Amino acid sequence: MKKRFVLPLIAISVFFQSYGQSTIDTSKYKDASLSVEERVEALLPLLSLDEKVAQMRIFHANIGVKADDKGNLNLSKKVLKKLELGIAGIKNPGEHLDAVDAAKFNNKLQKYIIEHNRWGIPALFVTESYNGVDAEGCTIFGRPLTSAASFNPSLVNRVWDVVGKEARLRGMHMCHSPEADLVRDPRFGRMSEAFGEDTYLTTQMVTNAIKGVQGNYEGLGKGTHIGAVAKHFAGYGQVLGGTNFAAIEISERTLIDEIYPPFEAAVKDAKSLGIMASHGDLNGVASHGNPALLTGVLRDQWNFKGYVVSDANDIGRLHYFMKVAETPEAATQMGLEAGVDIDLYAEDAYALLPEMVKKNPALEKLIDRSVRRVLRTKFILGLFDQPYIKIKEVKKGVRAKSSLELAKEADLESIILLKNKMNTLPLDSKKATKIALLGPLVKENTQAMFESVVGNKIKFLTKKGFNLTDGKGGNPKLLNTDSAVIDDMVALAKQADVAVLFVGGDEFTSKEAFFTNAIGDRATIDPVGAQDELVKRVKALGKPVIVVLKHRRTLSINTISEQADAILDTWDLSEFGDQSTAKIIFGEVSPSGKLPVTVPRSIGQLPYHYSMKEINYKKGYLFLKEGPLYPFGYGLSYASFDYSDLKISNNEITPTSEIEVSVTVKNTGKVKAKEVVQMYIKDQIGSVTRPDKELKAFDKIELNPGESKEVTFKVTPEMLAFTGIKMEKTLESGDYTLMVGTSSKEYLETTFKLKK
Repeated sequence: MKKRFVLPLIAISVFFQSYGQSTIDTSKYKDASLSVEERVEALLPLLSLDEKVAQMRIFHANIGVKADDKGNLNLSKKVLKKLELGIAGIKNPGEHLDAVDAAKFNNKLQKYIIEHNRWGIPALFVTESYNGVDAEGCTIFGRPLTSAASFNPSLVNRVWDVVGKEARLRGMHMCHSPEADLVRDPRFGRMSEAFGEDTYLTTQMVTNAIKGVQGNYEGLGKGTHIGAVAKHFAGYGQVLGGTNFAAIEISERTLIDEIYPPFEAAVKDAKSLGIMASHGDLNGVASHGNPALLTGVLRDQWNFKGYVVSDANDIGRLHYFMKVAETPEAATQMGLEAGVDIDLYAEDAYALLPEMVKKNPALEKLIDRSVRRVLRTKFILGLFDQPYIKIKEVKKGVRAKSSLELAKEADLESIILLKNKMNTLPLDSKKATKIALLGPLVKENTQAMFESVVGNKIKFLTKKGFNLTDGKGGNPKLLNTDSAVIDDMVALAKQADVAVLFVGGDEFTSKEAFFTNAIGDRATIDPVGAQDELVKRVKALGKPVIVVLKHRRTLSINTISEQADAILDTWDLSEFGDQSTAKIIFGEVSPSGKLPVTVPRSIGQLPYHYSMKEINYKKGYLFLKEGPLYPFGYGLSYASFDYSDLKISNNEITPTSEIEVSVTVKNTGKVKAKEVVQMYIKDQIGSVTRPDKELKAFDKIELNPGESKEVTFKVTPEMLAFTGIKMEKTLESGDYTLMVGTSSKEYLETTFKLKK
């Protein structure tokens, strides 16, 4: 271990005199009794320019942060050089180690960092979360879009609470998640990373995810949780053509009314510690060089106090990709002036700042602005006072039994029953004694998962048959399927009483398209390969066909929808996903998930989401049935629910009053089940064209057979506000339709007026 480098007293004196601060207190920032702001202001003047810039940079552990066979630090020369001045943070240190080894390793890494920069400034260790903490040995949950299907914000809060705890126990401090983007184009490979197409649903999910991962903010300073970085600000999910890095064209009105609200709530309500800027431009202005967005909206309007981090290398890309900056230096200045505080990974951006300040000393004020925000985050997280993990707590805290049970619970609430012809489901294990489990999405443990639910009462005939792609992560290729393989699968299905087909898409058919040599977006959204053929051939046997749809993007499943007797849409579930699916199939639990997106019949219908403007629905397409294949908010149950007695407390609302709405929901089925009661509002006449309807509230309830419950919602003036003809938020007098029901297409309705 290197000895800590200590400047001679004379050198320290010369250093401070050069800043005109020879009387400064060099230890005040260590006083934990002071406020965060006081400690930041005590530390900032101590830093040299190079040290300040180091607090504005994050590098990835893959450049040389490793553990040797004994778990000791193995740092490359490049990393050692970077750490001489301290660092804002490191991405994914110890990600391939189990939780205990990662905690030990990250303690050693943090100790080295603290002891090898002059002021003992700790680093932020950063992770991401798409299926739980993206690291070895943590609980694997369903993806965000999957959990959105639960329509259960409190459940999402509990899941992300576990994420925050497990990440902190590994020695992590920040999470480049969750995504507050709206995803409305299923061509986009990153669709499943976000929470769906709807502004209100996404807002509820994002705020609950952030509050969960941050321990309701209180967990940050206690050292029990990590900070969230909501992303990608703003409009990233709306890339033209659904291709990553493409241009983004969104009207200012749509930005304000639909795209911004989840981010605004992330800042104001959930108190997200960080925001990540968007890869893309926004109506021609590159997001990383957009001061109106990153400072004007984010800070001046919303009073955001945290830090803004670039997406990977995106400040440098203002020059060589976006081509809005003549030189790397110009790109660097654009990012700094716009309000990007931390440069993620790049060597051609904020690394240039020390030399740039020599020519333009005024830049140091902007550097100070950013460094304040980074140091503030580290103090909020308590890293100066408690930088290390207590190893004895890790084993009992990561993959705890309660966390694994929560993953199963989340699965069960997220599975969507799309079709159930003639009550095919649930299966009766006394009648269906031989079941075929077939298809490219069958896993090695699928049969074992099913057997864990039904024991040895059923004989399973299992065959994966074929893969969809060659599994090459950068640019996967589709594989041809030998017809003999399909023949073998059909032969197995012929022996069975029921066929369960696992089809859809895998992690290679929908994924992030990285900047260099990686493709993840699609030009079509039909199921790939021989999947439709498999469904049709098994269906031709005349036996019940159940489809388990696994996927990370919306698919136009026309053939599957036509052929299957029952369809369970499972998206991308937890590590216990097939077990949870089996519990649904055999009726242990009634499905209660609802679609967080609209399912189109064809890619030609895009853009296509339920809350489009009413005028978008005027005309359909030649030779295509009108409407979606399945609407937003849709999902069946093993029970049936009757909606009645829709009541409204007043048929008029004012800018200072509220209306109470109630509806009676009765379980008219034979099993206990959950139902998502949804409230939509439609503005009949506006000064600008208005959405066909907008989700404004929902409530997930559970009812026993024959049980009724009155569900109550409030209609507030804020629900009716929108950006009017003068580009100002407004309330407009007039008529509104209020709809309460089981989906965006099936509901009871009434009307009310807004009077000013």
